[in-house]
Amino acid sequence: MNIYLIPSYLAEDTQQFIPPFVKEIIPQIQYYLVEDERTARRFVGSLKVGVVVRDLTFIKVNKQTRTEQIAEIFDQIPKGSNIGIISEAGVPCVADPGSLVVDFAHKKKWHIFPIPGASSIILALMGSGMNGQKFSFNGYLPIKLPEAKKAIHQIQAEAEKGFTQIFMETPFRNNKLFEWLLTHCKKDLRLCIACNLTAPDQFVRTRKVSEWKTTDIDLHKKPTIFVLGV
Repeated sequence: MNIYLIPSYLAEDTQQFIPPFVKEIIPQIQYYLVEDERTARRFVGSLKVGVVVRDLTFIKVNKQTRTEQIAEIFDQIPKGSNIGIISEAGVPCVADPGSLVVDFAHKKKWHIFPIPGASSIILALMGSGMNGQKFSFNGYLPIKLPEAKKAIHQIQAEAEKGFTQIFMETPFRNNKLFEWLLTHCKKDLRLCIACNLTAPDQFVRTRKVSEWKTTDIDLHKKPTIFVLGV
């Protein structure tokens, strides 16, 4: 088996960020393991490489997928097939359930082919101006305030040691997380907001927490990465 980790769009149909090799390999793949079938079908179709999308097989692998289900998924796929993994946005297997598939593939000694592409996490770090030598990605913070407050204090402590902290939130909860950060972070720490990356209206700005408190910004339903550091 050959497993191809295929980068997709961060913003809608921004094909200039898709490597040419993706268009070369897509016609050779019949089976896809994807986070969201509709998004993946639309992505493959948008590349216009001559494949008939309705003839392809898309199998969902998302955060509800259990490790023991991966073997059952591969029982549906003919041996020796080329398989593509596509995340809902950006590169697969980073803050993405596709890592379960790759872990299984390594145990089977199959071939893994990561294809370069845009990662909102790395783009936000690049654009933040903060320490890119030592950093941590914390994924999603807790959605309830007591747990979120504890997590914020923990990542703040790491940021003060010089370890840049990267994290995110579901887009419709961005404004609430932003409010909590301004309330519970020390005012001299720096916070980068990286929003709608690769889109025409992308926004990347780093300011001290105290400076953000006087800034009017709306992050509601906009894909955003938060970066905290000194």
